[in-house]
Amino acid sequence: MSNSSSITHFLLLAFADTRELQLLHFWLFLGIYLAALLGNGLIITAVACDNRLHTPMYFFLLNLSLLDMGSISATVPKSMANSFWDVRAISYVGCALQVFFFFFCGTAEFSLLTVMAYDRYVAICKPLHYGTLLGSRACVHMAAAAWVSGFLDAVLNTANTFSLPLCQGNALDQFFCEIPHILKLSCSHSYLREVRLLVVHVCLAFGCFVFIVLSYVQIFRVVMRIPSEQGCQKAFSTCLPHLAVVSLVISTGMFAYLKPPSISSPSLDLVVAVLYSVLPPAVNPLIYSMRNQELKDALWKLMTRYF
Repeated sequence: MSNSSSITHFLLLAFADTRELQLLHFWLFLGIYLAALLGNGLIITAVACDNRLHTPMYFFLLNLSLLDMGSISATVPKSMANSFWDVRAISYVGCALQVFFFFFCGTAEFSLLTVMAYDRYVAICKPLHYGTLLGSRACVHMAAAAWVSGFLDAVLNTANTFSLPLCQGNALDQFFCEIPHILKLSCSHSYLREVRLLVVHVCLAFGCFVFIVLSYVQIFRVVMRIPSEQGCQKAFSTCLPHLAVVSLVISTGMFAYLKPPSISSPSLDLVVAVLYSVLPPAVNPLIYSMRNQELKDALWKLMTRYF
C-alpha cells in the first residue's frame, strides 16, 4: 500500500484508448479552449477599451471573463497534452495546483455571480440609489471580496486535501484532479475532515444561491410593473444573460456533486465533469453578448478597428 509521502504523481482518466479518439479529444478540446479564450478575451478588451462600458455591470463582467479564462486553463491544457502525448500522469505538485486554481476560480466566480445579482437588483429595484450603492470604490471592494473568497477557499481545500494520507494508489477516475476523486484514495476515515469542509462549502454556495433567487424574485416583481414594453425588454436583456449563466453553473455543478451514487459511472462522471468545468467558460461570452446590444456594438467596433 502506498501513502501520500511516496506518491510523486497521479494517473488521470483517459478519454479514449485508441490513438484516433485521443487525437479527436485533443482537437475538440483545443477548439473549445481557443473559443473560450477568444470569447472572454474579446469581452475583456471591449469593456476595457470602450468608455460606454465603464459601468459596474460590465466591470463585474470583465472580472467574470478573467475567472472563466483561469478556470478552463486550470484543467483543459493538461488534458489536451495527455491525449496528444498518449500519457496519463500529472505530478503531485501539478495536481495540487489544479485543485487550487479550479477551486479559486470556481468559488470566486460564484461569489461574483452573487455580486452581479445584487448589481441587477439595485439597478432595477433601487435605480435612484445606484450611484451611491455601487460607486467605483464599492464595486472594487465587492470584486476584491469575490477574488479573496476564492483564494481563501482554494487554500483551505487544497491544504486539507493534500495533507490527507493516501493509501489507495494514485489512479484518479477523472480527467483532472478533483477533490472527491482524491478523497477516494485516502485512508479509511481520514477524509472526514475534508468532507466536513466540503459540506460547509456547499452550505455557503446554497446561501449565495438563495440570495440570487430572492434578488430575482424582487427584480421580476418590479419588471412586471413597468408600463412600457421597451423598458421591460431592456430590463430583461440585462438580467436574462446573468440568470442563464447562473442556471448553467448551478445545474451542472449540482448534478455533478449531488447525483445519486446508483447512477454514477466513470463515463457519466466524465461527461458531467466536462459539462460543469469546460462548457460554462466557453459559452458564457456567447450568452452575455447574444442579447446585449451595447456589448455587441462594442465588440463590432473593436473588430472593425483592428480587423
